[in-house]
Amino acid sequence: MTTVLRLTPDRPEPDVIAGAAECLRRGGLVAFPTETVYGLGVAALDRAAVRRLFAAKGRPADDPLIVHIASAENLPPLVASRPHVVDVLAARFWPGPLTLVLRRSALVPDEVTAGLDTVAVRVPAHPVAHALLAAAGIPVAAPSANLFSRPSPTQAAHVLQDLDGRIDLVLDGGPTRVGVESTVLDLSRDVPEVLRPGAVTLDILRPLLPDVRLRAAVEAPGPQRSPGLLARHYSPRAPLTLYEGAPERVLERIRQDVAAAQAAGRRVGLLVPDDDAAVMATRLYAALRELDAAGVDEIFARLPPASGGLSEAVADRLRRAAAGRIVRCP
Repeated sequence: MTTVLRLTPDRPEPDVIAGAAECLRRGGLVAFPTETVYGLGVAALDRAAVRRLFAAKGRPADDPLIVHIASAENLPPLVASRPHVVDVLAARFWPGPLTLVLRRSALVPDEVTAGLDTVAVRVPAHPVAHALLAAAGIPVAAPSANLFSRPSPTQAAHVLQDLDGRIDLVLDGGPTRVGVESTVLDLSRDVPEVLRPGAVTLDILRPLLPDVRLRAAVEAPGPQRSPGLLARHYSPRAPLTLYEGAPERVLERIRQDVAAAQAAGRRVGLLVPDDDAAVMATRLYAALRELDAAGVDEIFARLPPASGGLSEAVADRLRRAAAGRIVRCP
């Protein structure tokens, strides 16, 4: 059985943190809250421990991990070069939901980077995550704490749904705040590129990086430059169909398809939010897990109203959850 330890989110108990940090240093697998989702942490420089993490999640080896550190001061040993813009971005966004992809040093194992010459690094903002990283005193590789391709966990209970008995410890710090994974910004190429959208949006980045762009091309087969780039990801067990287009036409098409599915005896779950994207982000993964738990046969979803901010991130997660099942309603 996996041990679950409950903490005070904004003032985590030092003795609990110390025990979790020691578990990490011994090569254990520890799930912990960040401001985005729960991560599954392992000592990033321990090759055997990293391999156990991949096995516990059922994660393919060509999907790289994000290395979490306590502060920007811990970055230099992990990277081969540190452009000046890194310090500018770190001063503005760390700790916070921004991951930077940089040229890696020889210290970082291939198991963490999928054999690429880059490493993804961030400084999380959650008090529990910060306390754990500071106490461990090591870089911690931490993908989301779920089975591969499942919706990411935003509560400790979600971690246990997928990984109970597969990992050593869960630090329960309550629900996460943002609800979707960090923005991933690639600084290893000539033009800065957002590989995965998140709470740090293009509009927020442009005053510091005027030429930043959103990744347009589909990644080629093989190792990915960032987590979260596979065509199928964040998916519930029930097939999800995403409807895009004019709101009135989307709703009419969903009504038609619900009626057809019910006539065929299928149970349908609906995800048709009226909230803005920030609210939708906090509830997205929990809602997908709840619909699975209800035993629906399929899920019909639409995008939240366009409101800037997290809209692009929520759309990205829903499109990957749909895995190509997208209905466009012009």
